[in-house]
Parts: sequence; structure tokens; C-alpha cells
Amino acid sequence: MSESGHSFPSTGINSGGSARIEVGDPNDIEEDEFEPSIIDDESIHTFGSITTSVFRHSYENGRRYHKYRYGTYPIPNDDTEQTRDEMKHATTLEITGGKLFFAPIGEHPQRIIDLGTGTGSWAIGMADQFPSAQVIGLDLSPIQEPWIPPNLRFIVEDIHDPWIHGDDFDLVHLRHVSLFLKNFESVVAKAFQHLRPSGWIELQEFGGCARCDDGSMRDDSPFKIFMDKTGEALSKAYGFQWRVANIMEGILRQQGFVNINCNKYKMPLGKWPKNKKLRLIGECMREIVSDLIDAMGAKPLREIMGDAEVRKLVVDSKAELAGYESHMYVEYFFWYAQKPPVEPLAG
Repeated sequence: MSESGHSFPSTGINSGGSARIEVGDPNDIEEDEFEPSIIDDESIHTFGSITTSVFRHSYENGRRYHKYRYGTYPIPNDDTEQTRDEMKHATTLEITGGKLFFAPIGEHPQRIIDLGTGTGSWAIGMADQFPSAQVIGLDLSPIQEPWIPPNLRFIVEDIHDPWIHGDDFDLVHLRHVSLFLKNFESVVAKAFQHLRPSGWIELQEFGGCARCDDGSMRDDSPFKIFMDKTGEALSKAYGFQWRVANIMEGILRQQGFVNINCNKYKMPLGKWPKNKKLRLIGECMREIVSDLIDAMGAKPLREIMGDAEVRKLVVDSKAELAGYESHMYVEYFFWYAQKPPVEPLAG
């Protein structure tokens, strides 16, 4: 049914990217094959150091964090984390064939907002793709690229604060941030409120579980334990929902969204896939997750574990990812849903 219709289909779940991944032979891997096919060098932005940035950040356990609303978001914002954010952006485009989004927003959206924009790569891409649209990138950290398209602006702001940027957005976008929100439901409710009728929300998130289809992941897998402990730490210490990507359908429906859809992909961890593209994605994901392990070990895991326990778990988890024996992956979800159109007045 079109946007102006009055009945809506049930949820569409597309798991086309979730077929079992074939395992390759490690002896067939060529090291020079690990070059992204979709992403060129210019799409990965480089961030220079700014002298005054020391006054805009806080430091703990050798890592740098946002200073504004310090403690709200327990992930660093230093160069290591910014590089990880850029790698996530590149890997996401690799798995989707270069798509920034799936929501059917049309060819001429007017207003787009990216909540938790991070380094701003997604927002920059959208501003370039839709030059007639006003694009806003919102984040707690002022770490975005200074040279940006004229139709894009970045704002330092807390997602949980009242919105002051209008209520006529064509697209509200969140990526890699829903897992770290204390009240995800309220953010979705605000998105609904500030979308125009027939506007769309899209949420792109990793699942919070270690997966394996062939039994090669041990019951005592360090990485599986890491994922479970991370979920426990984020829940107990911060009130976050580490596995919210798996339950977004119900939350979206509860807040009034319709036309709920999900595209789900398997993201391998390591070089074990036979398929070359998946092997590239797997190696990128191994680096992304290895840096995540370090980030979680620097702060969140210390809320529920001793320092020695954390150090051992970090070392063991990264070693498992670097090996070839465990054919693990994580799921990646693209949820998108629509605000209903305005009902016509009865004549």
C-alpha cells in the first residue's frame, strides 16, 4: 500500500544476507586481497588533532571520553575510537553494496537528522547524496570533520534532551548508538513526534550476541563470555539494552510506527569465510570488534569485574578472534519503519 493508504502490511523481515557462510581454506588467503571494493580512500575521513580539544574531553584509564555530559556514553571518542567508527561505516557500506539506508524516503527528502552521528560520515554521505536536503548530525562529542557540505550542520547535544530542531523530518536515523541509550523507547517516541506524517525512522545496529552455525565456537569461548559480560555491565552500571536490536520491532510498533521492516545480515569475525567479500568484511570486523574489546575493558567491564579478570578476558577474546578455529559472526540489523500518514477528514 502506498504512503497515502490506510492499511499496513505486517513486518517484513529480509534475511537474505543470513544464509550460512561457507568456511574457506586459510592456505588460500592472499594478504593483499584485503582492500574494500566499495569504499575508496577519500571516503575515509582523517581527523587531525586540535590543540583546544583537550578542554573538550575527559580522560580515564588512558582513553579519552566526551566532556559534555561526562559519563553518559561510556565509549571513548579518541583517535582509536574514531578510526573504529570509520571502519564500521566502511564495512556497513561493503555489506550493503554502498547503500547508506533502506527506508524509501524518495528522491527529494527535505530534512534528515542523524542521532549519535559520531565522526559524521553517514551524515556527510547523506548531505552529498541529497544536496537539496537539510541534514543535521547530533552527538555528545565535537569530533566531526570540519570541512562539510553546505547543507549539513553538526550540533553537540544529548539525544535524550528535548528536541528543538523541528517536527517535520523525512528521516530520523540512528546507527551504532541504540545499544548505549538509557531510555531507548523515549528516543523512539521523540523520533515519532518529530517526523512528518509518512516520514521514516531507520536504526542500524549490531546484535549483541556471538553466533556460530557449525559448532566451532566453544561453550567457554572467551569472546562469547565477553559479549555476555558486556551486556551485563552495560545493563547494571548504565541501564543500557545491549541486545535491543533483537527486540526493535515491538518497540517501534508500541510507539506507533507502521510498515516495519528489517534487513538482517551476518557479519563474520575473522578471515575464515570462503567468499572473498565476506573474508574482507570478516577481517574488518575482527579489527572493529578487537578495538571494541579494548574500549569495554577500559571502563564498562571494570564496573562488574576486577582488573586482572578484565585484562585476561580482553587478551583471550582478541586471541580467539585472531585465530581460524572459531567461525563466529554477529548479526547486523537495518530496521526501518514509517510514521502513519494523516487520516483525511471525513467529508
